[in-house]
Amino acid sequence: MFAVIEDGSRQYKVRQGDVLAVDFRSEVKDGETLTFDKVLIANGGGESVLGRPVIDGATVTAEVVVAEYKGIKLEIQTFHRRNASRRHTGHRQKYTRVRVTGISVPGLQVTEKPAEEPAATTA
Repeated sequence: MFAVIEDGSRQYKVRQGDVLAVDFRSEVKDGETLTFDKVLIANGGGESVLGRPVIDGATVTAEVVVAEYKGIKLEIQTFHRRNASRRHTGHRQKYTRVRVTGISVPGLQVTEKPAEEPAATTA
C-alpha cells in the first residue's frame, strides 16, 4: 500500500515504514506524532483512490525521528571578472525527519500483504 501526500508544496510517495525529510517544524519534538491530511492518491494493491484534489477523511500518520535536521550546505559564489569583486556565502536548510507509521484511507480495500523481513541466515 502506498499514498501520495502533499506537504509544503511538495509531493511525497510514501509507504509504511518510509523515512523522509519534510519541511522544518519548530513546534514538534522527537517521538511525537504528525498527521498529514492532504492525501492525493492511495493504492491498496489492486484498487486505487484518486482525490479531487484530496481524498476526504484520508490521513497518513508519522513519528518524528529527528526534530531538527540540517540538509547539505549550498555554496553561493558571486564573481565579477576584472573588478576584484568576489562574494562567497552559504545556506543550510532545516528539515524534520519522520517515519511513516500508518496510512488510513476510508473505503480502500488493501489486497497486498505487508512485506516480510528476510530470515536471518546462520552459517
